[in-house]
Amino acid sequence: MRVAVTSRSFSRHPVLRRELLARYPNVTFNDEGVTLTGQALIAFLRGHERAITALEKLDADVFGALPELKVVSKYGVGFDMIDLDAMTRHGIKLGWTGGVNRRSVAELVIAFAIMLLRHLPAANAEVRSGTWRQHIGRQLSNCTVGIIGCGHVGSDLAILLQPFGCRVLIHDVRDLTEFCSRHKVESVSLHRLLGESDIVSIHLPLDSITRGMFSSERLGLMKPNAILINTARGEIVDEVALKFLLKAGRLAGAAFDTFSVEPPRDMELLQLPNFFATPHIGGSAEEAVLAMGRAAISGLEAFGDPLVVVKS
Repeated sequence: MRVAVTSRSFSRHPVLRRELLARYPNVTFNDEGVTLTGQALIAFLRGHERAITALEKLDADVFGALPELKVVSKYGVGFDMIDLDAMTRHGIKLGWTGGVNRRSVAELVIAFAIMLLRHLPAANAEVRSGTWRQHIGRQLSNCTVGIIGCGHVGSDLAILLQPFGCRVLIHDVRDLTEFCSRHKVESVSLHRLLGESDIVSIHLPLDSITRGMFSSERLGLMKPNAILINTARGEIVDEVALKFLLKAGRLAGAAFDTFSVEPPRDMELLQLPNFFATPHIGGSAEEAVLAMGRAAISGLEAFGDPLVVVKS
Protein backbone atom coordinates (compact mmCIF):
# COMPACT_ATOMS: atom_id res chain seq x y z
CA MET A 1 0.00 0.00 0.00
CA ARG A 2 1.31 3.45 -0.93
CA VAL A 3 0.54 6.47 1.26
CA ALA A 4 1.01 10.14 0.29
CA VAL A 5 1.42 12.95 2.82
CA THR A 6 0.69 16.35 1.31
CA SER A 7 1.02 18.29 4.57
CA ARG A 8 4.30 20.16 4.92
CA SER A 9 4.23 20.30 8.72
CA PHE A 10 3.47 16.59 9.04
CA SER A 11 6.21 15.77 6.52
CA ARG A 12 8.89 17.61 8.47
CA HIS A 13 7.85 16.34 11.91
CA PRO A 14 10.34 13.62 12.93
CA VAL A 15 8.05 11.85 15.41
CA LEU A 16 5.07 11.70 13.03
CA ARG A 17 7.28 10.54 10.15
CA ARG A 18 8.73 7.77 12.28
CA GLU A 19 5.35 6.59 13.56
CA LEU A 20 3.79 6.60 10.10
CA LEU A 21 6.70 4.74 8.51
CA ALA A 22 6.53 2.11 11.27
CA ARG A 23 3.03 1.23 10.03
CA TYR A 24 3.34 2.05 6.33
CA PRO A 25 6.86 1.65 4.90
CA ASN A 26 5.93 2.99 1.45
CA VAL A 27 5.22 6.69 2.06
CA THR A 28 5.72 9.75 -0.14
CA PHE A 29 6.26 12.86 1.97
CA ASN A 30 6.08 16.47 0.83
CA ASP A 31 9.79 16.91 1.47
CA GLU A 32 10.04 19.81 -0.98
CA GLY A 33 7.75 21.80 1.29
CA VAL A 34 5.69 23.11 -1.64
CA THR A 35 2.07 24.22 -1.63
CA LEU A 36 0.24 21.57 -3.65
CA THR A 37 -2.68 22.72 -5.79
CA GLY A 38 -4.40 21.64 -8.99
CA GLN A 39 -2.31 19.48 -11.31
CA ALA A 40 0.66 19.52 -8.95
CA LEU A 41 -1.54 18.05 -6.22
CA ILE A 42 -2.91 15.41 -8.60
CA ALA A 43 0.60 14.47 -9.71
CA PHE A 44 1.75 14.15 -6.10
CA LEU A 45 -1.19 11.92 -5.12
CA ARG A 46 -1.18 9.78 -8.26
CA GLY A 47 -0.36 6.13 -7.63
CA HIS A 48 -1.28 6.23 -3.94
CA GLU A 49 -4.18 4.33 -2.40
CA ARG A 50 -4.33 6.44 0.76
CA ALA A 51 -3.36 9.98 1.68
CA ILE A 52 -2.97 12.33 4.61
CA THR A 53 -3.96 15.87 3.64
CA ALA A 54 -4.24 19.19 5.45
CA LEU A 55 -5.19 22.48 3.75
CA GLU A 56 -4.98 21.23 0.18
CA LYS A 57 -8.09 21.76 -1.94
CA LEU A 58 -9.65 18.41 -2.81
CA ASP A 59 -12.48 18.79 -5.31
CA ALA A 60 -14.24 16.79 -8.01
CA ASP A 61 -11.41 17.36 -10.51
CA VAL A 62 -8.84 15.97 -8.07
CA PHE A 63 -10.94 12.97 -7.08
CA GLY A 64 -11.87 12.23 -10.69
CA ALA A 65 -8.22 12.15 -11.74
CA LEU A 66 -7.26 9.66 -9.02
CA PRO A 67 -9.29 6.45 -9.39
CA GLU A 68 -6.71 4.58 -7.30
CA LEU A 69 -7.22 6.83 -4.26
CA LYS A 70 -9.43 5.05 -1.72
CA VAL A 71 -8.94 6.82 1.62
CA VAL A 72 -8.14 10.40 2.65
CA SER A 73 -7.25 11.00 6.30
CA LYS A 74 -7.55 14.60 7.47
CA TYR A 75 -4.66 16.21 9.32
CA GLY A 76 -6.46 19.03 11.15
CA VAL A 77 -10.10 19.76 11.81
CA GLY A 78 -11.63 21.90 9.02
CA PHE A 79 -13.43 20.50 5.96
CA ASP A 80 -13.91 23.65 3.89
CA MET A 81 -11.09 22.55 1.55
CA ILE A 82 -12.72 19.19 0.80
CA ASP A 83 -15.74 18.70 -1.46
CA LEU A 84 -17.38 16.01 0.65
CA ASP A 85 -20.17 15.40 -1.88
CA ALA A 86 -17.65 14.79 -4.67
CA MET A 87 -15.63 12.60 -2.35
CA THR A 88 -18.72 10.51 -1.66
CA ARG A 89 -19.62 10.23 -5.35
CA HIS A 90 -16.16 8.88 -6.12
CA GLY A 91 -16.39 6.30 -3.34
CA ILE A 92 -13.47 7.69 -1.34
CA LYS A 93 -13.57 7.18 2.42
CA LEU A 94 -12.64 9.77 5.06
CA GLY A 95 -10.59 9.30 8.20
CA TRP A 96 -11.03 12.04 10.80
CA THR A 97 -11.15 12.63 14.55
CA GLY A 98 -12.79 15.80 15.82
CA GLY A 99 -11.53 18.10 18.53
CA VAL A 100 -7.93 16.93 18.74
CA ASN A 101 -6.60 20.52 18.76
CA ARG A 102 -9.33 22.10 20.88
CA ARG A 103 -7.18 22.95 23.90
CA SER A 104 -4.51 24.57 21.72
CA VAL A 105 -7.06 26.83 20.01
CA ALA A 106 -8.99 27.63 23.20
CA GLU A 107 -5.80 28.69 24.99
CA LEU A 108 -4.90 30.96 22.06
CA VAL A 109 -8.29 32.68 22.39
CA ILE A 110 -7.61 33.41 26.06
CA ALA A 111 -4.16 34.74 25.15
CA PHE A 112 -5.73 37.02 22.53
CA ALA A 113 -8.35 38.26 24.97
CA ILE A 114 -5.90 39.17 27.73
CA MET A 115 -3.48 40.71 25.25
CA LEU A 116 -6.08 43.05 23.78
CA LEU A 117 -7.79 43.87 27.06
CA ARG A 118 -4.44 44.95 28.52
CA HIS A 119 -3.20 46.68 25.30
CA LEU A 120 -0.09 44.51 25.30
CA PRO A 121 0.82 44.86 21.58
CA ALA A 122 0.79 48.67 21.80
CA ALA A 123 2.63 48.72 25.12
CA ASN A 124 5.32 46.39 23.81
CA ALA A 125 5.80 48.43 20.63
CA GLU A 126 6.16 51.64 22.63
CA VAL A 127 8.74 50.20 25.02
CA ARG A 128 10.76 48.90 22.08
CA SER A 129 10.69 52.36 20.48
CA GLY A 130 11.80 54.11 23.68
CA THR A 131 8.43 55.28 25.01
CA TRP A 132 7.62 54.48 28.64
CA ARG A 133 4.00 55.05 29.64
CA GLN A 134 1.30 53.07 31.32
CA HIS A 135 -1.70 51.65 29.48
CA ILE A 136 -4.87 51.25 31.52
CA GLY A 137 -6.67 48.13 30.39
CA ARG A 138 -9.30 45.72 31.64
CA GLN A 139 -9.20 42.34 33.35
CA LEU A 140 -10.59 39.24 31.69
CA SER A 141 -12.08 38.33 35.06
CA ASN A 142 -15.79 39.13 35.24
CA CYS A 143 -16.05 40.01 31.53
CA THR A 144 -19.00 38.74 29.52
CA VAL A 145 -17.66 36.40 26.85
CA GLY A 146 -19.79 35.36 23.90
CA ILE A 147 -18.92 32.08 22.20
CA ILE A 148 -20.44 31.57 18.76
CA GLY A 149 -20.37 27.87 17.97
CA CYS A 150 -20.08 25.56 20.96
CA GLY A 151 -18.48 22.51 19.40
CA HIS A 152 -15.13 21.04 20.41
CA VAL A 153 -13.25 24.35 20.74
CA GLY A 154 -16.14 26.52 21.87
CA SER A 155 -17.12 24.16 24.67
CA ASP A 156 -13.51 23.81 25.82
CA LEU A 157 -13.17 27.61 25.88
CA ALA A 158 -16.31 27.89 28.02
CA ILE A 159 -14.79 25.50 30.55
CA LEU A 160 -11.40 27.25 30.58
CA LEU A 161 -13.08 30.59 31.31
CA GLN A 162 -14.69 29.36 34.54
CA PRO A 163 -11.76 30.20 36.88
CA PHE A 164 -11.85 33.79 35.59
CA GLY A 165 -15.41 34.24 36.79
CA CYS A 166 -16.60 35.27 33.35
CA ARG A 167 -20.25 35.34 32.42
CA VAL A 168 -20.33 33.07 29.38
CA LEU A 169 -22.97 33.33 26.65
CA ILE A 170 -23.14 30.77 23.86
CA HIS A 171 -24.98 30.65 20.56
CA ASP A 172 -25.30 27.38 18.69
CA VAL A 173 -27.86 25.77 16.39
CA ARG A 174 -27.97 22.71 18.65
CA ASP A 175 -29.83 22.28 21.91
CA LEU A 176 -27.14 22.59 24.59
CA THR A 177 -29.39 22.69 27.63
CA GLU A 178 -27.45 19.98 29.45
CA PHE A 179 -24.07 21.60 28.74
CA CYS A 180 -25.35 25.00 29.88
CA SER A 181 -26.72 23.58 33.10
CA ARG A 182 -23.58 21.61 33.89
CA HIS A 183 -21.17 24.50 33.25
CA LYS A 184 -23.40 27.44 34.24
CA VAL A 185 -23.39 29.18 30.86
CA GLU A 186 -26.29 30.83 29.05
CA SER A 187 -27.60 29.89 25.61
CA VAL A 188 -28.87 33.04 23.88
CA SER A 189 -29.76 34.44 20.47
CA LEU A 190 -26.98 35.76 18.25
CA HIS A 191 -28.42 39.27 18.47
CA ARG A 192 -28.33 39.24 22.25
CA LEU A 193 -24.86 37.70 22.42
CA LEU A 194 -23.38 40.39 20.16
CA GLY A 195 -25.07 43.17 22.09
CA GLU A 196 -24.05 42.04 25.58
CA SER A 197 -20.56 40.54 25.18
CA ASP A 198 -17.29 42.26 26.03
CA ILE A 199 -15.46 39.60 24.04
CA VAL A 200 -16.91 37.68 21.10
CA SER A 201 -15.09 34.53 19.94
CA ILE A 202 -16.03 32.74 16.70
CA HIS A 203 -15.91 28.93 16.52
CA LEU A 204 -17.89 27.98 13.43
CA PRO A 205 -17.14 25.80 10.41
CA LEU A 206 -17.05 27.55 7.04
CA ASP A 207 -20.02 26.64 4.87
CA SER A 208 -22.69 28.29 2.74
CA ILE A 209 -24.49 29.55 5.84
CA THR A 210 -21.53 30.95 7.78
CA ARG A 211 -19.63 32.48 4.86
CA GLY A 212 -19.90 36.26 5.31
CA MET A 213 -22.06 35.73 8.41
CA PHE A 214 -20.41 38.64 10.22
CA SER A 215 -21.43 41.45 7.93
CA SER A 216 -21.21 45.15 8.67
CA GLU A 217 -24.73 45.00 10.12
CA ARG A 218 -23.92 42.15 12.51
CA LEU A 219 -20.57 43.59 13.56
CA GLY A 220 -22.37 46.85 14.26
CA LEU A 221 -24.42 45.11 16.95
CA MET A 222 -21.32 44.73 19.11
CA LYS A 223 -20.53 47.21 21.89
CA PRO A 224 -17.97 49.91 20.97
CA ASN A 225 -15.66 48.68 23.75
CA ALA A 226 -15.95 45.02 22.71
CA ILE A 227 -13.29 42.74 21.20
CA LEU A 228 -13.76 40.26 18.34
CA ILE A 229 -11.64 37.10 18.13
CA ASN A 230 -11.63 34.78 15.12
CA THR A 231 -9.71 31.50 15.23
CA ALA A 232 -12.18 29.67 12.95
CA ARG A 233 -12.13 30.70 9.27
CA GLY A 234 -11.46 34.12 7.79
CA GLU A 235 -14.30 34.07 5.27
CA ILE A 236 -16.83 34.10 8.09
CA VAL A 237 -16.10 37.80 8.77
CA ASP A 238 -16.35 40.76 6.38
CA GLU A 239 -12.80 42.05 6.87
CA VAL A 240 -13.49 45.35 5.10
CA ALA A 241 -16.39 46.10 7.44
CA LEU A 242 -14.26 45.08 10.41
CA LYS A 243 -11.50 47.48 9.36
CA PHE A 244 -13.99 50.35 9.09
CA LEU A 245 -15.36 49.73 12.58
CA LEU A 246 -11.87 49.46 14.10
CA LYS A 247 -10.72 52.68 12.42
CA ALA A 248 -13.87 54.52 13.47
CA GLY A 249 -13.56 53.47 17.11
CA ARG A 250 -16.84 51.56 16.94
CA LEU A 251 -15.05 48.39 17.99
CA ALA A 252 -12.26 48.35 20.57
CA GLY A 253 -10.12 45.63 19.03
CA ALA A 254 -9.88 42.38 17.13
CA ALA A 255 -7.50 39.44 16.98
CA PHE A 256 -7.53 37.07 13.99
CA ASP A 257 -5.65 33.82 13.44
CA THR A 258 -7.39 33.15 10.11
CA PHE A 259 -8.08 35.29 7.05
CA SER A 260 -10.13 35.09 3.87
CA VAL A 261 -6.85 35.08 1.94
CA GLU A 262 -3.73 33.68 3.56
CA PRO A 263 -1.28 35.31 3.90
CA PRO A 264 -3.53 38.39 4.30
CA ARG A 265 -3.01 41.25 1.85
CA ASP A 266 -4.82 44.15 3.51
CA MET A 267 -1.84 45.92 5.06
CA GLU A 268 -4.03 48.77 6.28
CA LEU A 269 -5.98 46.33 8.45
CA LEU A 270 -2.84 44.55 9.65
CA GLN A 271 -1.19 47.80 10.73
CA LEU A 272 -4.10 49.11 12.79
CA PRO A 273 -3.00 49.51 16.43
CA ASN A 274 -6.15 47.76 17.69
CA PHE A 275 -5.81 44.74 15.40
CA PHE A 276 -3.63 41.71 16.18
CA ALA A 277 -2.85 38.95 13.68
CA THR A 278 -1.18 35.54 13.81
CA PRO A 279 -0.40 33.15 10.89
CA HIS A 280 -3.05 30.44 11.45
CA ILE A 281 -1.31 28.95 14.50
CA GLY A 282 -4.37 27.91 16.51
CA GLY A 283 -3.49 24.23 16.30
CA SER A 284 0.28 24.72 16.25
CA ALA A 285 1.08 23.81 19.83
CA GLU A 286 3.41 20.81 19.86
CA GLU A 287 0.87 18.76 21.80
CA ALA A 288 -1.85 19.53 19.26
CA VAL A 289 0.40 18.79 16.28
CA LEU A 290 1.17 15.35 17.69
CA ALA A 291 -2.49 14.68 18.47
CA MET A 292 -3.62 15.75 14.99
CA GLY A 293 -0.86 13.75 13.32
CA ARG A 294 -1.57 10.59 15.28
CA ALA A 295 -5.28 10.94 14.57
CA ALA A 296 -4.46 11.26 10.86
CA ILE A 297 -2.33 8.10 10.99
CA SER A 298 -5.18 6.23 12.72
CA GLY A 299 -7.60 7.58 10.13
CA LEU A 300 -5.83 5.63 7.39
CA GLU A 301 -7.42 2.51 8.90
CA ALA A 302 -10.40 3.90 10.84
CA PHE A 303 -12.52 5.61 8.18
CA GLY A 304 -16.06 5.85 6.87
CA ASP A 305 -18.40 7.62 4.48
CA PRO A 306 -17.43 11.34 4.44
CA LEU A 307 -20.84 12.84 5.20
CA VAL A 308 -21.38 10.37 8.03
CA VAL A 309 -17.92 10.86 9.55
CA VAL A 310 -18.17 14.66 9.78
CA LYS A 311 -21.47 14.42 11.65
CA SER A 312 -20.21 11.89 14.17
